[in-house]
Amino acid sequence: MSTDAGGYLDRQIQAGIPVHRLPAECLNQTGVIRVTNEGDILVCPHKGQQEALNAPERYVFILSGSQAGKTSIGPIWLEQEIYGKTDKKTGKVVRAGRGSGDYLAVTASYDLFNMKMLPELTRYFCDYLGDGRYHPGPKVIELKDPDTDSFWAKTAKDDMWGRIILRSAKTGTGAVGVSRLEAATAKAAWLDECGMDDFTIAAFESVKRRLRIHRGRILGTTTIYNHGWLHSEIFIPFLMGAKDIKVIQFESIQNPAFPLDEYEEARRTMPGWKFDMQYRGIFTRPAGAIYGDFDETRHVCNPITIHTHWPVIVGIDPGAVNTAVIYLGIHPDTKDIYLFRESLEGNLTSAEHARRAMDPLLAYMYVDWYGGAKSETQFRMDWQTAGVPVQEPLVNDVEGGIDRVISLLKGGKFKVFRTCTQTISQLRQYSRELDSSGQPTEKIRNKASYHLLDALRYAASGIPTGWEQPTIAQMSNNQPIPGFGFRGTVGGMRI
Repeated sequence: MSTDAGGYLDRQIQAGIPVHRLPAECLNQTGVIRVTNEGDILVCPHKGQQEALNAPERYVFILSGSQAGKTSIGPIWLEQEIYGKTDKKTGKVVRAGRGSGDYLAVTASYDLFNMKMLPELTRYFCDYLGDGRYHPGPKVIELKDPDTDSFWAKTAKDDMWGRIILRSAKTGTGAVGVSRLEAATAKAAWLDECGMDDFTIAAFESVKRRLRIHRGRILGTTTIYNHGWLHSEIFIPFLMGAKDIKVIQFESIQNPAFPLDEYEEARRTMPGWKFDMQYRGIFTRPAGAIYGDFDETRHVCNPITIHTHWPVIVGIDPGAVNTAVIYLGIHPDTKDIYLFRESLEGNLTSAEHARRAMDPLLAYMYVDWYGGAKSETQFRMDWQTAGVPVQEPLVNDVEGGIDRVISLLKGGKFKVFRTCTQTISQLRQYSRELDSSGQPTEKIRNKASYHLLDALRYAASGIPTGWEQPTIAQMSNNQPIPGFGFRGTVGGMRI
């Protein structure tokens, strides 16, 4: 890449790159890796990249603008985790390496795996350092034993001193699918473009499970694409003071090689919210967000006890692949409404779904059930046969149900247990499609993917107003709550 020598040098200085220490032949090179005439490799991170390399927290996430240098720092961070970090001036070990074992590198999709992650890793470990060699069959980079300066394996099936296992979050059970990690135990993981829709919270949780034995660290590097689990599980806890999370944000132009004209053109021509997310690494409420009033700092809470005398409303969205169930508990005194349980399961019969939905509520005195679209009469009949008196939702059209949920969010009484991570993620991502000018349309984006929010709509339709707390006599005699509109169910069965 050609650059204006004087301007580029000034921008490197502004970015915190120690140009005064670089040989002349490296001054006009771009990227975090510079190569001297003698073939020596120099790592020259800018301020944002250096902050990530220095961060001691267990979960370190770079949220940056596009082309800001987030992906290129991933291999260098992994090298530190594997071999450790030493102060070049004093020779003192700054951070001990985790040593022999398995390490993970996971990206959002197979295309990104091929185009970005694999080239970055092989270039750094195999070409620059000479400490790795790629085995294309199992999709792993074998790591050289530093004590013997040799590779152990003769074939891809042999034991190795260390491995970087490369996987994709989207491909499921495929050759590089994240689900293929379930037998692995790893010491650290790099997650690239983990903010994309394809990188689900299920994939993130799968990676975390692989790291538990060694209490492995995670580096996440991504541009901001949505307000999903990355916002609720990482960014909000960081803002609230979580000690094991570090979030580092910087703009595209933190990379001194990023063209200033390109940045300014994007600023002029893009919607402000989109520019902030894609070029500044800032979470901004996108145009088209349906539940724009949802705020984790107000609507998400730690779990509390949902007592058995509290009224409970259950919403069900049946599906051929997944059936979603949402549980709302209502505090009899404060009228606060708690979304305390979520379920999204498949490959079960209607009777099995019904039994699993009912089992957690067998001890509860007041339970009402709503589910299915107006046309899904057979689903309700099947569940009723299985002992669950599912009713048709009181508000069945989508927009009317959305209005009910928005009213809950605005009312200040609605809380979601922090453990209901899939629902929280969907509440942030639920949005309308945008037209060519970036304005919201009436069509809901990927509507068929939001089963839990459909179940929430059905449950919200059954929330009453103006009801009174039941008396002790009413509770002891299993009587319906006056004005509550329940059909009197005990432990999921009709009274």
